[in-house]
Formats: sequence, C-alpha cells, structure tokens
Amino acid sequence: MKSLRIGLLGLGTVGAGLVQMASGDGPLSTIIEIVGVSARNRNAARPVDISKYEWFDDPCELAANPNIDVLVELIGGANGKAKEAALIALQNKKHVVTANKAMLAEHGVELAQIAAQNGVEIRYEAAVAGGIPIVKALREGLAANKINAIMGVMNGTSNYILTEMQKSGREFASVLADAQRLGLAEADPTLDISGGDAGHKLAILSALAFSGAPDYATISLEGIQEIEPVDLETAQFLGYAIKLIASAQVEGGKLRQSVRPTLVKLNNPIAQVDGATNAVLVNADPVGTLTFIGSGAGAGPTASAVAADLMDLAHGDARPVFSGPCIGREAFENAAKNSLAAKFYVRFSVEDKPGVIAKISDTLARHQVSIESFLQKPPPSTQNVAIVLTTQICNEDVLIDALNELSGLDEFIDKPLIMPLHD
Repeated sequence: MKSLRIGLLGLGTVGAGLVQMASGDGPLSTIIEIVGVSARNRNAARPVDISKYEWFDDPCELAANPNIDVLVELIGGANGKAKEAALIALQNKKHVVTANKAMLAEHGVELAQIAAQNGVEIRYEAAVAGGIPIVKALREGLAANKINAIMGVMNGTSNYILTEMQKSGREFASVLADAQRLGLAEADPTLDISGGDAGHKLAILSALAFSGAPDYATISLEGIQEIEPVDLETAQFLGYAIKLIASAQVEGGKLRQSVRPTLVKLNNPIAQVDGATNAVLVNADPVGTLTFIGSGAGAGPTASAVAADLMDLAHGDARPVFSGPCIGREAFENAAKNSLAAKFYVRFSVEDKPGVIAKISDTLARHQVSIESFLQKPPPSTQNVAIVLTTQICNEDVLIDALNELSGLDEFIDKPLIMPLHD
C-alpha cells in the first residue's frame, strides 16, 4: 500500500469530516497526507484545525499542484470551479475523488475520457447515497451479474418531507418550511423536491448498471410538490406508502429511467424507509434482489465513502470509471416517454356536482382504461372534492389522453395527479 498526498477542495460538513478522519487514529490516517486545502472562506469557523495545511485561494492552483497525488473535490455543482479543478487535476495525471453527483451526471463522459487518456482514476462512492456502498456494489460485487432493475429512495430531503406529511397530516409547504429551519432542506430546495438531485444519482447508477455513460438529460423527472395529505392518507388506506422513487429498468430491450412519486406496497423494504434515510434495491441475475439501506448524507457517512475511495487508490485498485455489467454491449435504446404499463393512482379535484363520477367512468371506459377502485373524500369547507381512483394495468399515454379530455370539462379543477403503483 502506498501513501497518498491529498489536495482537499471544500471544507464544509464532509470536508471537515474527512480532515477529522485523517487526523484520527483510524486506518486512513496512516495512508494519506493532506498537503493543501481550498475553500470559499479561509477564516470561516470550522470544527477542525486547518492551520497546518497550505492554503490555496484558487482551487485550480491546488488541482495543478505538483505535490499532490489526489484531488478530493467536495465543493459541488455541475460546472464552475468544481469541474474546472477536476479537469486540471486529471490533465495533470492526478486521481480525483469526488462527491459531486451533478458534475458526474452531466459531464461524466468527458471526465472519464480525460482520466483514461492520462491513466488516472475517478472515484465517486460518496456521490450516491452517502454511506451506502452502492457504487462499489455495482462496479465490483455485481460486475458479473446481469442487472435488470434499480430502484430506490435517493433523496433524503424529499423522503423526510413525505414522512412528516404522513405522520402529521400537514401540507407540503408547512413541512418544507420546518425542514429548512432544521437544516434538512436548502434555502433553495428546488433540486431536491423536483427530483433533480435523485436524477443525478440515478444517472450514475444507471451508467454503471446498463449504459456505460451517464445521460441525465434522458431521465424523466417529477417532484413531490403536488402531493397533498389526502394522497398519503389514501395510499395508506390502500396498503401503500408514497415515496419519491428513482428507477432504471430494462423492459423489452429498452431502458426506462425516471424519478417520480410512486405508491410502494407496504411490504416492500423501501416503503419502510423514513426520514432522511436512503434505500436502493438492485435486481440482478443470478443473485436476485439485494437491498441497501443507510444514511444518505451527513459528515460521517459521506466522509466515510470518500475515505473508502482513498483506501482503494492506496491499494492500487483500478477500474474504468463507468464499467457497467453491460460493457461491450450496445447501449440500450431509451423507452418512449409516458409508455409505462402499470396500475395508476389518479386524484381529481372537482366541484361537488352531480354526475362527475359518471363522466370520469364513461371517459376512462371509452379510452379502454379499467378502474380497479374508486374513493371519494368528503368535501372540506370549500366545495371542491377529492376523487381518487386506481386503475387496472394500462398504458400511461392512454390514461393521460383520457385525463386531458376530462380536464377540459368545467367541473374539473387543476390537473389530475398521476402516480404509478409498485407492487
């Protein structure tokens, strides 16, 4: 095992956690030496002493420093200084260890090509699901397996919000505001609640499992902003939990990738994952279905994942950046948008007038969509009523056509909410 000289870019929660690990008495302290550090503010209050490390105002200067072997990039962001510094490090034949899912999801192919040209590694266990070793599982433990599907809860903020809405019966906006006050959601939570953050993680896992190259632009994204307490209550009554599910699976030779709210059967391990916890299920041949559950963020779990990558580099382990089990196979064609065949949950907001249910039934029947169950919630103080139904298995594009027709009628308020059921 060789020792590694480290340039650390970013001294936030994870960066400080890594410094603590490197300064302690664990295995990491014996194999790495932090040579230089860089962050936005040199004088910020931190839980660790950085005075013994050389300071670099310019991250790119640190990346090019001839005295480092590895750049650990922990500032985040798809572009800007993070990407610029990573490129400089790779071009200068330095390994890169990163927790930057956005950069890898959007620029992973470019970075991987430069790494290969210069004979260096990119490691990124910390970029997906924090302390859960899902990247290593796909790159190494399941490298000889045929991956059929990946699905999971990959964003702790959204899962926390849905969990609290379920427990308290409160509205989305109220729970989000609490999450922001507690530091569990960013001041601008858009990337988390819109599905973008989970989409970045899915792009990386899908590249490992299926395509060999991240393709974030092809992932269909839906967020949790439209979920209401009535949806969570009804789902539980039907035997499901609502989760923001990131999934990639091969169907009929085509790859379907999406992040969307989904009703998950309560006996599925993912349905039991509450709060900020992450969970990933992998179905593969011949091993079957494997479940990975653990903390998806925080100083300890994420710094632990970074440290594991550094340990691998010290041992001389080498792997292509995105070498999924389908290496050597032509990339899968992406499934058409809205082509999912499944059972669906549909919630309408309608005026409380006679004949509305008959119009819904007649319209769905004309479009060959069969109803499995019908539920109507009593109206609150307003005259708007929530009508919920679940369908038999149908094609989503057909269902959408029917719902678009209904949405044009005067009694129907807002756009119906559609979520697939996962049994």
